[in-house]
Order: sequence, then C-alpha cells, then structure tokens
Amino acid sequence: MSVFRGIVAAGHEVTAQAAVDVLREGGNAFDASVAAVFAGCVAEPVLCSLGGGGFMLTHPAGGEPALHDFFAHTPRRRPPASQVDFYPVEVDFGSARQEFHIGMGAMATPGLVRGLFEVHRRLGRLPMQAIVQPACAAAREGVVVNALQRYISELVSPIIASAPQALALHRPRDGDADGLGIALQGARVVMPELADTIEVLAREGDRLFYEGDIGARLVRDAQDHGGCLARDDLTGYEAVVRMPLQLDYHGARLFTNPAPSVGGTLIAFALSLLQPERMADASPSRPMHVARVVRAQELTQRLRRERRVDRALDDAMSRQILEAAYVQEYLDIMDSHHPFPRGTTHISVADGDGNLAGTTVSNGEGCGYVIPGTGIMMNNMLGEEDINPHGFHNWPENRRIASMMAPTLAFTGDGGAIVTGSGGSNRIRSAILQVLVNLIDYGLDAPDAVEHPRVHFEGDLLNVEGGMPLGTVEALEKAHPNVRVWPDRNLFFGGAHTVVRQSGGGFVGCGDSRRGGVCMVA
Repeated sequence: MSVFRGIVAAGHEVTAQAAVDVLREGGNAFDASVAAVFAGCVAEPVLCSLGGGGFMLTHPAGGEPALHDFFAHTPRRRPPASQVDFYPVEVDFGSARQEFHIGMGAMATPGLVRGLFEVHRRLGRLPMQAIVQPACAAAREGVVVNALQRYISELVSPIIASAPQALALHRPRDGDADGLGIALQGARVVMPELADTIEVLAREGDRLFYEGDIGARLVRDAQDHGGCLARDDLTGYEAVVRMPLQLDYHGARLFTNPAPSVGGTLIAFALSLLQPERMADASPSRPMHVARVVRAQELTQRLRRERRVDRALDDAMSRQILEAAYVQEYLDIMDSHHPFPRGTTHISVADGDGNLAGTTVSNGEGCGYVIPGTGIMMNNMLGEEDINPHGFHNWPENRRIASMMAPTLAFTGDGGAIVTGSGGSNRIRSAILQVLVNLIDYGLDAPDAVEHPRVHFEGDLLNVEGGMPLGTVEALEKAHPNVRVWPDRNLFFGGAHTVVRQSGGGFVGCGDSRRGGVCMVA
C-alpha cells in the first residue's frame, strides 16, 4: 500500500515534479516548496527567477501560520530619472495591451534567494543540496518548451531580445527557434550556468548572493550602467516573518498576506463586503451572484484609491479597514446600488504530516539584465505600473514594495483546509477571491472552483472571461458601460493553483489551466 506523502499544485510539470521528488525523499511541505521555486526558475523563467521576490505562507502541523515576506525592496537612494536606464515595452495579451518598463533602473533589491534560505533554516528537514537537485538536473538536461511557456515568451519577447544574455536563457539546444532566436514550442532549453549557480548557493548559502561575488557583480553593473542598486541594498536586505492577516468568512478562518503588501488586505475587504450575502443560495454563474462579486471588486478598488492603500498601508490601517464599522460604510454603498436596469507564479503544497505552504513568487517580467555567468535574470519591479501606482521614479526609498501577491490559507469548520494563491498582477486579488467563494460558499470541488470563468473590475473596465453564460454576460453589459468579453480562458485572469484537504482527510488539488497548471500527488 502506497504512503501518501503530499500533494502539490503548480504552474509547470517540472516545478511540481521537483516538489514531489523532495516529498518522496522525506522532505516536508516547506522543503518541497523551496524545491519547486528553484525548479520554477528553470521551467518558468519569465515568471520565476532568483532575481525576484515573493512570499510563503506556512502552517506547520500543530503550529501557527506565518507569512514569510521576501519580496523586492526599493533601493536606499533614488537617482535622478535622467541618470537611470529605464524604458518602456508593450505586452499584447490579444484582448488587452499593457506597458511595462525595463532596463537597469527597473531593478529593485531581490529577496528570493534570502527568503528561500530563511524558510529552509526555520522549517526545512532535508539538506539544501538535496532540495535543489531536481532543479539542477532539469537545468542541465533541459526543459521542453510547452505551449504556455512559448506563449509567455512571445508576450515578453521585446524583453528577452533586449540583451544577448537574456536571449541566451531562451535559446534552444535542440529544436527550432523563431526569428529572434527564442525557442519554439517543443524545443529543449538548457541552463547550465543557472545549474552551477544553484549548486554553489546550496553549498555556500545565501550570503554568496548578497555579500559575495554574485552581489558584487550585480552592484558594479548597476552602478556603471544606470541602475539604482548599491552594495548596502543587498547587504542590508532582510526576509521578514509577519503575522498573517486573519478573517472569518462564512464559517471559515482565512489567513493571508498582511501589510505592507496590499493584496491580502484587499481580498479580505472584498470578502467582508460579501460576508452578509447568502452566496450559497445561488449558483456561481447566476447574474445576481456575479454582480455582487463585481460590485465588491469595484468598491475594493474605490477603497484602494480613497485610502491611498498602496502608499499608506501599515498593520494598523489594515486592521482598521476590516473593522465592522468601517466595512459598514462600504456595505451601505453596496446595498444602495442595484446591480442590473506579471510574471508571477504560485505553488501550493500539503504534506502527509499536516504541514501546509502557499508560495507566490514573481520576477515582474524581468528587466533584460542577466548577472554575468549566473543565468539569473533580474526583476523589473520598479518598472511595473501595477505596483508603482503613484508614478515611476517616485518610489519611497528603502521600503518593501507593496504587492498584490497573497498566498492564502483557509480552514473550514468541518476540518478542511485550502491552500491557494495566484499570479496575474492586479488580477491576483480577483482570482483568489472567486476561488475562495467557489470553494467556501458553493462547495465546488477544487477543479471546478479553479476553472470556473472569472470577472475582473479595474479602472472603469469590467473584464468577463470566456465561458460565462450568455444571460449573465448580457446582464453585466446592461449594468456596466464598459465591458470587455474575452473569447476564451486566458492567463490574464490569473493562475490560482490550489490544493484542498477535505473534511474526511483526503486531498484534492487543481493546477489552473490558464497558466499551464498541474497537480501531482507524492
């Protein structure tokens, strides 16, 4: 009889397999999560890089949840804009276009390497050399480019083609390339320099990146070629353990990313607006239900703007926003409204010992600069409009960047548990919100909850994903002056890779198909 060691949902088969391999070697959910992130840097190179940052929400069996914040940090000094290497590129999603900025001046201080080692030091079971082995093997043997990764590389091809070193990370060893030299679907890409780097880091530790040769080269290039990073930005970087934001919602207790990141607070606020609703009395596709979810998103956006959440959010404000009297102001607005007439990836893991971990990481889209000899593409967090809502070159110095990323745990009254999170920039909060509602209110199983069509409200535009019933779409079009109906499912709406521990003790999961998701059992 086989022994259940764990379950993982992630954005790529290689990413998930790394976690499964480590679980089978005796590692716990936290070892598996670290292994999956390293492997994601190989298999999902646009979405995941050691030059980026992220968050891991952990729940040790018998312990308390903790949020490990290792997201990007703004530099300690902001040079004049005229001295910074910083320029725009446009990404075409087909039904929408979005502008990003890249160059040496788009790099923020990376936190991923420090965060992974900190989690391992606190919660890991296996040696780091064993944890990184699947990633190193994949980097040396090569990863075959699948349809989604090819699509993503097409989207950000201006970034990939912006420098020879960046292009080298996507050039095939075997198989065909496009006119730019980027691997086509079915081609195999190897990353020997990244494999070497990961192996050396596993032996020598994260100080090599922040205080050793890797960091020294990064800083030297930044200072010489229009970047903002300096030596003390790296040596002073700290991964922070925070108390998660907590919320009771329809019989479930939720834990998510707290301040200074904004995604968790905005998700919790939207759920607070839906708390009085008897959501389970309808189906997730009925017009009235979708209208309430859209209205909650709309008012959450209003809160974000009126309270200047991105700039001012701290722990005290976050908890004030969720107080009953404050929420009631927005509920009154909600009730008075008649509803009708970038690169980010997530990994969810649960193991057989009861440990849970949700990890969301991002490199933005990458800035085009690769640290020489390492295979590490650096982030472009200072060039993402979504996390710089007050304008570029206007970021506060020496501060954690506010993020929409929100790995989330939920514990239901019947003993069940949910681990979820999403990539997708501003769509992160709407994806997680809808998956939680589908699971908690409607009792959908994980695949149906994750794959159900989504809506996203942003600015004055309501995006409706393909697959929504025609009657619901028509009702939304009558109620909103500006609606975009997408023809199909699309990675624009996030990638909520989710695992669920059922009330009877069994496990089920779903890797979101919008972002090539897979679910595997160890």
